[in-house]
Amino acid sequence: MRQALALARRALGFTRPNPVVGAVIVKGGQIVARGYHKAAGRPHAEAVALERAGKAARGATLYVTLEPCCHFGRTPPCADAVIRAGIARVVAPISDPNPLVAGEGFARLRAAGIRVDVGLLAHEAIHINEPYVIHHRLQRPMFITKWALTLDGQFGAISGDSRWITNEDSRRHVHDLRARYDAVLVGIGTVIQDNPRLNVRLPERRKVLQPARIVVDGHLRTPARANCLDRENAGPTIIATCDLAPEWRVRQLEEQGVTILHVKSAKGVLDLADLSRRLHALSIQSVLVEGGRQIVTSFFAAGLADRVVAFFAPKIVGSELTNVITGWGVNDMSEAVRLHDVEIRTFGTDVCVEGYVHHSPDWLSEEERKQKPKRKQRGR
Repeated sequence: MRQALALARRALGFTRPNPVVGAVIVKGGQIVARGYHKAAGRPHAEAVALERAGKAARGATLYVTLEPCCHFGRTPPCADAVIRAGIARVVAPISDPNPLVAGEGFARLRAAGIRVDVGLLAHEAIHINEPYVIHHRLQRPMFITKWALTLDGQFGAISGDSRWITNEDSRRHVHDLRARYDAVLVGIGTVIQDNPRLNVRLPERRKVLQPARIVVDGHLRTPARANCLDRENAGPTIIATCDLAPEWRVRQLEEQGVTILHVKSAKGVLDLADLSRRLHALSIQSVLVEGGRQIVTSFFAAGLADRVVAFFAPKIVGSELTNVITGWGVNDMSEAVRLHDVEIRTFGTDVCVEGYVHHSPDWLSEEERKQKPKRKQRGR
């Protein structure tokens, strides 16, 4: 199963909106075939492994990181292929949360006389497909909040300059994250201050699916020549706004190919829960929230922050700027948001802390919550 999970990870960022899936076929204690799903529309992991196994699949055990599908999509049902191949046993960590599957794949296999065991390494399997699971179980995207700070806790120097707080290795990791998720989100303040491109710029990942770029902009102040509107080597642009936005500006941006989402608001402050629902309707499963302060704070205040990725650089600027989270907080340290499944990495002299806001998140099933994570701190 660990080999199947490793195979699945190879496709992170390439299979959207499908999950990443790996498969390993074992017979007589020996691995006879491996496979993984490489991209939407391409053969699924089970189909790849079964084709490579050929006749050796009969009577073998299939280890697969997600329940085999049982419906026709861009490819035929994998459950039927498993049955035809004569597989004797299927081992899977979790069921597929997609309502088109949701246990029916397992049921079809069992009805055909195949032994099915579920739950092995469920925690690890959930984590490689978190956005897919949250999308189907919570009916919203997964939100990953990311920020970078100096050692004295600042976003930038007194002038507001923030290029660059972190080193090149850390910034490369950010591009890896962008490549992994469906969308990157910033507020209008970040657009005006930094004019970011919000795309993936990694030579070795030229074929990556570029993430959508989301700007939270209640008054539609996004400049007409902002980098985030440039279509070259970039994903589509979505601007979330409200009824305060001028109609002429809406038309102008739509003519530039921008998708405008009119979101509920209170005094110009957008309702993130409503934005979450609208992004879900667009099949956006994951959003990397890159800032700034008001945006990050709003996601914590709304209870929508699922994961934190925080970089710390060994620099001191003595700025007069405010904290990452401002205008929201807890009264006592005992109420502090404590990250779980924490992973600490080093990128040169920078330190990156990653972890989950929720413990045994509510998007895990009861069976999956019983699986204990085995994460270790590691350097790079």
